[in-house]
Amino acid sequence: MSHPQPSATAPPTTAAPAAPPSAAAPAPTPSPPRTVAWREAAERLRAAAVTEPGRLRVIGAVLAALLVVLGTVTAWQVAARASAADAVVHHSQPLSAAAADIYRSLADADSTAASGFLAGGQEPRKVRERYDADITLASESLVKAAANTDGSGTARDRITELNKKLPQYTALVEAARANNRQGLPLGGAYLRYASDQMRDELLPAASKLYDAETGRLHSDYADAKSWPWAALGLGVLTLAALGWAQQRTFLRTNRVFNQGLLAATGATTVVLLWLAVGHGVARSELQTSYAHGAHSLQVLTETRIAALKARSNENLTLVARGAIITKGNHDFYEDKFGEGMHDLIGSGGGDPAPDSLLGRALALADDEKGRAPVASVIKDVREWQSRHGNSRSQDESGDYRSALKLVIGEQGNSQGSTGETFDSVDEALNKALKHEQGQFDRAADDGRGALSGLAAGAAVLAVLAAAGAVLGIGRRLSEYR
Repeated sequence: MSHPQPSATAPPTTAAPAAPPSAAAPAPTPSPPRTVAWREAAERLRAAAVTEPGRLRVIGAVLAALLVVLGTVTAWQVAARASAADAVVHHSQPLSAAAADIYRSLADADSTAASGFLAGGQEPRKVRERYDADITLASESLVKAAANTDGSGTARDRITELNKKLPQYTALVEAARANNRQGLPLGGAYLRYASDQMRDELLPAASKLYDAETGRLHSDYADAKSWPWAALGLGVLTLAALGWAQQRTFLRTNRVFNQGLLAATGATTVVLLWLAVGHGVARSELQTSYAHGAHSLQVLTETRIAALKARSNENLTLVARGAIITKGNHDFYEDKFGEGMHDLIGSGGGDPAPDSLLGRALALADDEKGRAPVASVIKDVREWQSRHGNSRSQDESGDYRSALKLVIGEQGNSQGSTGETFDSVDEALNKALKHEQGQFDRAADDGRGALSGLAAGAAVLAVLAAAGAVLGIGRRLSEYR
């Protein structure tokens, strides 16, 4: 039996079934282009604006926005001016007065030190007490200025300089007194050096401090008096918009009044009138407080300082006794005294020159209580000039003791001396300063008070007006439902 021979080739193997192809991912469906949000909103508004209800909604939104902005701007501008007016009353004017006190007390201390030196080794007790009071006042005013000033670096630098140099000046004065009590001529040199330091360093620094604080006072005045043009202009624009809306309503409905819009118009008118009248009154009172208060105080302060400097130069004329001569072969301190008198009252006799300090002070005094002390000062200054002339005649003729008596008096009694007239001048100027300070306080307080409540009132009225406008427009919209 034959068997079949195996084939030479291997039988074909059965191939493993191929993995089924994975299902293909579906192609992404293209999404419609996305519209920008603001464009969608604009399209909706445009679609709504073609209908009367849509137009009314837009008008209501615009009116409400205008009224809210009006209240915000009015409150902001009024608050800024009220803050500036408050600064005038409670900050910048008191600091300007404190700076003037620093200058005056320093100048008076220098004059008093010279008077005490001329009195001899044992200066009168009243003179020493006056000098000590001046130095104490200057120190306290410097502390007050340093604690409250927030102005420019100039003010702070001047305060630092004064605090540093005031002890140096007082040390020189004490050295002059010590030498004078021992009868040493070196005392006069110490006193002249102290006076030169006062004249060349301390008083210029005090003057710059006064100028800085006075400049800030003027800046606060300007801020408080400036008109709130943005609020006024926005108020007029809002009234015009409300008027147009009411006219439009009348033309489309033949209805004369819309209660909501009418209330909004009334509230806006109150805001605008309150703003214009209130700020006008405040501006007028602040201008009065400057013209008949702050400005008068400034001129009277300068007058008092000029009198103090003249008195100091008069005393130093006798202390130096011709030791310092100008290029024209004149006594330096006598020339300075003459310049001070010219600044005070001008040349010649009679009424003061219009451009002199006393001429300006008299012109600014607007009532009898203000004019009377200034007139007294003018009379005393003329007497001072006459007595000073007699003293100079005695000194130039070689009678120093008689000249000294005509300047400081004798044995603590200043009757008949230039010291007596100077004291009368200083007392009358102090009276005039107190009167003008009172006028400033009253007028400035009235100006500040005219703005009180205006910011809050304007904000409340504007909100009520906005609500009235929305309700008025809403009443019209209800007719379409």
